[in-house]
Amino acid sequence: MATSLGELAVRFGLELVGDPDCRVERVATLAHAGPGALSFLANPKYRAQLAGTRASAVVLTKADAGRCPVPALVAGNPYSAFARIAQVLHPAAAPVAGVHASAVVAPDAVLDATAEVGAGAVIESGVEVGPAAVIGPGCVLMRGVKVGAATRLLARVTVYSGTVIGQRCMMQAGAVLGADGFGFAPDQDGYVRIPQVGGLRIGDDVDIGANTTIDRGAIEDTVIGDGVKIDNLVQVGHNVRIGEHTVIAGCVGISGSTTIGRRCMIGGKAGIAGHLEIGDDVAISGLTMVSRSLSGPGMYSSGWPAQPAREWRRQVAGLRRSTNRKDSDE
Repeated sequence: MATSLGELAVRFGLELVGDPDCRVERVATLAHAGPGALSFLANPKYRAQLAGTRASAVVLTKADAGRCPVPALVAGNPYSAFARIAQVLHPAAAPVAGVHASAVVAPDAVLDATAEVGAGAVIESGVEVGPAAVIGPGCVLMRGVKVGAATRLLARVTVYSGTVIGQRCMMQAGAVLGADGFGFAPDQDGYVRIPQVGGLRIGDDVDIGANTTIDRGAIEDTVIGDGVKIDNLVQVGHNVRIGEHTVIAGCVGISGSTTIGRRCMIGGKAGIAGHLEIGDDVAISGLTMVSRSLSGPGMYSSGWPAQPAREWRRQVAGLRRSTNRKDSDE
């Protein structure tokens, strides 16, 4: 959708340096942009690419505006401004109201007239789907599920009974929401399954990545707060509570009954043990193992960065020698 820089500047409250009639229709990187493309500069690492860019315009900070060879939109946070503009230039397809002929919908399900239900979807008894919501191909909504307005379940999303999803959410393909948690009581003959009778409540403006799984509560609900962003292949255990605007990168595992605060950032492949309290504004770097509560705010890390194998073996050997000496002294 081609739009003038003047329109974008007014719409998003940005300072414009250059021709207000210059039009952009797509986004691209500084290095690979061409005419009609809008790019951005937020990381100084890419500043050297600015002089040679062929973009029609660039979103950047005031400090970088003087060295920009093309029209510029000046923002305090260029990355955020670029993201908002990208939504204008590349809008999501509008819902196509109606139910595909191959979908199976229970007679008592309540679907807003503006909602879209794709091919092969299954919508069971008591389900409610709000205005402009999209239930993509192959999705399964079990009994009593509620889906809010303008929420999109893209494809093959499975939503178990007892799950409530808010407005303007995005669920990527293969997500499983509200499945039973890992609840078993040890017994002399093995393990006894514990019925998982809680639900799952997902707030507004939540994004959940492909093949991510979020378990229902064992007794009380699992809760995902407003604005939470969860990447692909994340496991969220039963009775977990995640505060508003927390972001979680791929392959993170969160064990049951842990509470995570607001505005936290959790890096890829981090592991969080169960029954912990993570405070607000905590940042956890990738590969970190969290085995105790973190009151926050602050950055927490563990793991061992990659290095030459010979050096790593030497360090491990030194650590073992040091440990053995300490044990012998005791």
